Amino acid sequence: MKRNLFAPTDFGPDSIDVQVSELLVATSDQSDVELDHSIGEVLRLLRERLHMDVVFVSEFVDGQRVFRRVEQSPGVNVIAEGEGAPLEESWCQRVVDRRLPQYIADAKRDPAAAPLLEGLPFPIGTHISTPLVLSNGEVYGTLCCFSFEPHGQPNPEDLSKLKLTARLAAQRLESRGQQRSMPANVPDWKLKS
Repeated sequence: MKRNLFAPTDFGPDSIDVQVSELLVATSDQSDVELDHSIGEVLRLLRERLHMDVVFVSEFVDGQRVFRRVEQSPGVNVIAEGEGAPLEESWCQRVVDRRLPQYIADAKRDPAAAPLLEGLPFPIGTHISTPLVLSNGEVYGTLCCFSFEPHGQPNPEDLSKLKLTARLAAQRLESRGQQRSMPANVPDWKLKS
């Protein structure tokens, strides 16, 4: 049997694209608890399917990069929700302003990333990041993931999966921001006022 090389081959019910879409493209009347669960499930799914140690959503707020949602491999605890650091010092900002590429197969071998590894309290092997861009063009933050060791064979398609997830997440951020805001002390995906 001859296979059509141009037909999508990864859109079955187990496809990460289908699962992410089902979790994030939810009806607007979902409760916050269900939405928060969906976001956590999406990050867990990305971490597992992309074979990453850490996946997170950051928000850019007042010159800081703040971790809003974090999913880490069991036993890993290198960043925490609500933590922040100066935006200019972050890999996230460097991806947004294109000083770093969105897909880094091996950070030690990347000329722009390698010098940044020296100041980190944990290793980064493969790093994939994409901006979360709202419909008005504003950059909310980033969706990032990384592994401690570089992946043996680079898979640039992983960036496509991350970009799809970021687009869907940005849509949910906007619809959620229009529905209601959460208390300031709850690390969530609410939009800046």
